[in-house]
Amino acid sequence: MDYQQTIEYLYRQLPVFERTGGAAYKAGLERVMALDDLLHHPHRRYLTIHVAGTNGKGSTSHMLASVLQVAGYKTGLYTSPHLKDFRERIRVNGKMISESYVVEFVERYAASFESLHPSFFELTMSMAFQYFADEQVDIAVIEVGLGGRLDSTNIITPMLSVITNISFDHQQFLGDTLEKIAAEKAGIMKPTIPTLIGEAEGSVKQVFVNHAAEVGAPFFFAQEMIRLSRGNQQDQFLIHDDPTPITIGLKGLYQEKNLATTLAAIQLLNQNKVKIAENAVREGVCHVVDLTGLQGRWQILGHDPLMICDTGHNEAGIRYAMSQLLQLPHRALHLVFGMVKDKDHRPILPLLPKEAHYYFTQAAIPRALPASELQHEASLYGLHGLSYSSVQEAIQAALHAADEQDVIFIGGSTYVVAEAL
Repeated sequence: MDYQQTIEYLYRQLPVFERTGGAAYKAGLERVMALDDLLHHPHRRYLTIHVAGTNGKGSTSHMLASVLQVAGYKTGLYTSPHLKDFRERIRVNGKMISESYVVEFVERYAASFESLHPSFFELTMSMAFQYFADEQVDIAVIEVGLGGRLDSTNIITPMLSVITNISFDHQQFLGDTLEKIAAEKAGIMKPTIPTLIGEAEGSVKQVFVNHAAEVGAPFFFAQEMIRLSRGNQQDQFLIHDDPTPITIGLKGLYQEKNLATTLAAIQLLNQNKVKIAENAVREGVCHVVDLTGLQGRWQILGHDPLMICDTGHNEAGIRYAMSQLLQLPHRALHLVFGMVKDKDHRPILPLLPKEAHYYFTQAAIPRALPASELQHEASLYGLHGLSYSSVQEAIQAALHAADEQDVIFIGGSTYVVAEAL
């Protein structure tokens, strides 16, 4: 098989959550542990950092990987989902896994794997762990796929666990309260392994305190370790009383929280004999996009009119994105918007600006909510516009309608953003 045939095989043979949703979700670690046995536990050959959370885990993972790379460590990075190319999920020092390695890995292990009936995510993760071992990385940043306790990545024993925050998402799998969701994500805590919590208040914070005590995990809260204030420019922050601002390469108001979590994690890594100099922190955070290839986070796609996309897709993510969108100077707003059908849209639609022009659309995946259905649901909340059968058609309609002083926003679903890119 060539590379394209291999990718088609993976999609055809294995259930893919991004495409089919719940039908592809396989809770439990039995299959991935069997895969891990088959590969002789490659993740034990290097240090790991485990990153969970409802929002921000991707940005935080990329910033950590970028900083470690600049600090001189050969760094693996495993994230999901991909936006344009499957290989985005698996990187070493920012460079995507080669097509030839993907082909060779599948050809070598496909027959053995098939009897285990793994999910797409489980097989992809196993590929990443083996690739990092073959590449002899010093350390790998591993992003949780969904939840924590039963996520495939939870077979690792990291040197540091990170939980960025808790919000509503994937309630059908993780629970219908923030406390239940927090308990699932707290499942990545392990005895004696320090855990960093990015944001937590009240009863959610208590869930983490209680679980850490149960398993014997030292725990820390980023909001108690790092104090940030905004600098003179939107992408600059002051740390404590340091007069020299740190510039972050990721845009979006929500990145302030992710930056604080990243900086706190670096403090803990320095205490754990992974030495990272201040200049590496500043350079890594500033150049994270170039060094790791991260896309889709408040990314500017064009000017006159200003066109922005963002992968925020749950209540908290949309709230942040709309807050920032409304702060932009504009004559009119145009929203190219699509969602998946297995999410609860009721908390999200009221967050969208009623005065905007809407171009309801759908990504080319089975999970996509049909644009006409989204158009109808949105109308119940005073959001009006036309529906379009493809993302590109919706974008072209928005560009045709907008003038140079307008702003076009593309979002609602990671997969809508992926097609925009």
